[in-house]
Amino acid sequence: MIGIMSINSYKTQMEAAKQGIITPEMQIVAEKEFIAPEELRDLVAKGEVAIPCNVRHTSISPEGIGSKLRTKINVNLGISGDVKDYDVEMQKVDLAIQFGAEAIMDLSNYGKTNQFRTKLIERSPAMIGTVPMYDAIGYLDKDLLEISAQDFLKVVRAHAEEGVDFMTIHAGINHRAVEAFMRDKRQMNIVSRGGSLLFAWMMMTGNENPFYEYYDEVLDILHEYDVTISLGDALRPGCIDDATDAGQIAELIELGALTERAWEKNVQVMVEGPGHMAMNEIAANMKLQKRICHNAPFYVLGPLVTDIAPGYDHITSAIGGAIAAANGADFLCYVTPAEHLRLPDTDDVKEGIMASKIAAHAADIAKGIPHARDIDNRMAKARHALDWEEMFKICINPEKARAYYESTPIAERHTCSMCGKMCAVRTTNMILNGEKVEFCSEKY
Repeated sequence: MIGIMSINSYKTQMEAAKQGIITPEMQIVAEKEFIAPEELRDLVAKGEVAIPCNVRHTSISPEGIGSKLRTKINVNLGISGDVKDYDVEMQKVDLAIQFGAEAIMDLSNYGKTNQFRTKLIERSPAMIGTVPMYDAIGYLDKDLLEISAQDFLKVVRAHAEEGVDFMTIHAGINHRAVEAFMRDKRQMNIVSRGGSLLFAWMMMTGNENPFYEYYDEVLDILHEYDVTISLGDALRPGCIDDATDAGQIAELIELGALTERAWEKNVQVMVEGPGHMAMNEIAANMKLQKRICHNAPFYVLGPLVTDIAPGYDHITSAIGGAIAAANGADFLCYVTPAEHLRLPDTDDVKEGIMASKIAAHAADIAKGIPHARDIDNRMAKARHALDWEEMFKICINPEKARAYYESTPIAERHTCSMCGKMCAVRTTNMILNGEKVEFCSEKY
């Protein structure tokens, strides 16, 4: 009888779903999402939902990304050549877990990063992502021009063996996409770190993108460990003037074809989307991606809706992310106030997480995700009762809310210092309770 299986007669979640099997991971996700396990299984089988869950990531709490599910958020962290403090990066990991980020991407690009990544995978219930291209130079201890196509695949395998749940692979920037990019001049050219490295490697060697040329070998590695491929957008726009240009769309067309090839090998897929884009272009881009990439889960960085706000790009990103998710994006990569300026510190990480969670939740309300409004209704009830302790318990960051409330002494404990005894809620409650509202006779 087909049902929940504990014995692995399958390699990946997609493979199980196609066989009609509801895996333990599907069961967990279904309970979290208030969706029938059978419906979730069918969405996984079609590729419209991914459950990134490497067979070696034993500490993971599985999450689903895609159609009919809550919008998820990702936190980027990792060491660089200029900032090498592993302890601080682990503090960021703790913050991400504390505030409920569903995914953490280790974007370390300096030295031997596997020790940090191994500890991260051991302790994190969030899914873990990487960009093997970032790690290639440090892992292989070779300069870019000395790295062979098979060297790149070695790094993919190493990350898979360590337990990484999803990998950004920039397989779509092939010769055809590069030709479109070169014809259509840009303000910002290529702003994807991994995309720029691959572009440089291709230009210096004259070879095809190794992740495209050897795509089937990449998929075989990912299939072995049930690693979800996150098809990277190497030609994403880096300023609003470059959005929806020939290079971006040419690569997107390639990603659509690569999505189907991955599904044929039972590898789960996410597709990555634009970084900078004016608000009026976002909805159309979401629909275009879903159409061209066959409704695969869509993962967006931002989009940032203006280019003039360094120091506040967590806000420009949250605006774009809310619009994107309300129009079909499934997964938001957070942006911090430090974007474009420096490696974020722990305060930056916290602000980025909060902004992204607000955007994701606002979009879930707009999309009508089951029970998304419940917590807002609880907050409304607590505010109606002027129950501050309950408000603090419900809100997205209780510590910050309480600190603001208590920072200014107030005459009337049940109100705040904005309105004091003229609080609209207090006034209306008193009238509806048959009480008289007086100000002049009271010591105010």
